[in-house]
Amino acid sequence: MRYVIPDYYKEFYCTADQCEDTCCAGWQIVIDRKSLRKYGQVKGRFRKRMFASVDFMQETFRQDKETRCAFLNENNLCDLYSNLGKESLCKTCRLYPRHVEEFENIREITLSVSCPEVAKMLMNRKEPVRFLTYEKEGEEEYEDFDPFLYSILADAREKMLEILQNRSISLAVRIGLIMGMAHDLQVRINHEEMFSCEEVIKRYQTEKTRKFVEEKYEYFMAYENRLEQYYYAHKIFRKLYELELLREDWDTVLMETEEILYADGAEKYRELTEQFAKWQKNEMPDMDIQLEQLMVYFLFTYFCGAVYDEKIYAKARMAMESVFLIKELFKARWVRNGYMLDLDELTELVYRYSREVEHSDENLKKIL
Repeated sequence: MRYVIPDYYKEFYCTADQCEDTCCAGWQIVIDRKSLRKYGQVKGRFRKRMFASVDFMQETFRQDKETRCAFLNENNLCDLYSNLGKESLCKTCRLYPRHVEEFENIREITLSVSCPEVAKMLMNRKEPVRFLTYEKEGEEEYEDFDPFLYSILADAREKMLEILQNRSISLAVRIGLIMGMAHDLQVRINHEEMFSCEEVIKRYQTEKTRKFVEEKYEYFMAYENRLEQYYYAHKIFRKLYELELLREDWDTVLMETEEILYADGAEKYRELTEQFAKWQKNEMPDMDIQLEQLMVYFLFTYFCGAVYDEKIYAKARMAMESVFLIKELFKARWVRNGYMLDLDELTELVYRYSREVEHSDENLKKIL
């Protein structure tokens, strides 16, 4: 079995009660069957607390009115862990913030940016992320797994990440190249022309294609297209209202952002976008690196999952739109703050976005 991890994987450690938020609130924690059987066999004084805190029918931990796990105490520590030890944790709690994607004989493990500490690591990182592999004994086979399609996706993702991390090209053009490649691969797969996918991957590494994408982007961003830019941005943002709401205060963030960025029309939106770009260049020049890291994170985590549903373009679009929307959140917070923004606020908005989008199967199905 081959394992793949990002090079910062072993740098992570949980700050527990010192964390600025908690991973034990805001979403329903599903319990695996093995842990559920173990919880049903608990004896002694803790048995009553166990049966009051676990919903054995729904296979979840119960929550209070603030959607905090029933085992989470006022100090943001887990009473289950404190009373029964580390081995008592269910699979979800034991693994988080590790996110696992499984393929035939390959297991890819990333760290979810829904965790404040992981988001902070990524927002502070300057060097490009590298992915490390190591082998462990054991093999796993999957029915209906297409190894040829997976090899195409893995090759495409490798080249996409190379393009994304080429900082001699503007981030917008890099993302444009990724989206173009994903679109053309999708067309080939739809027409069952898998053997021509290698040609597509090569084409998007050429100088000719890069210049074509640059010209398309410059045309779209021209002042005379400001109305199209505004409607495009607003349309993508409005998709967030269609998702399952995990924390009530997230709705407030969305409505505030929409009011600041879109309420006054295309001219005002263009003006704010230009002002933010100038501020970013002078005051926070590393923001493009931070957005690059996020694009790499989303693309690496989800793209090869298209081997199971062939939704290649949707996976790339999810990564692109997530980065775009996070930047929109940055922009609105900057305006709200009186045209100021700091790294802590960037980190907060990243992990809050991730929690709403990535920690709901329903939401992931809608956007992937």
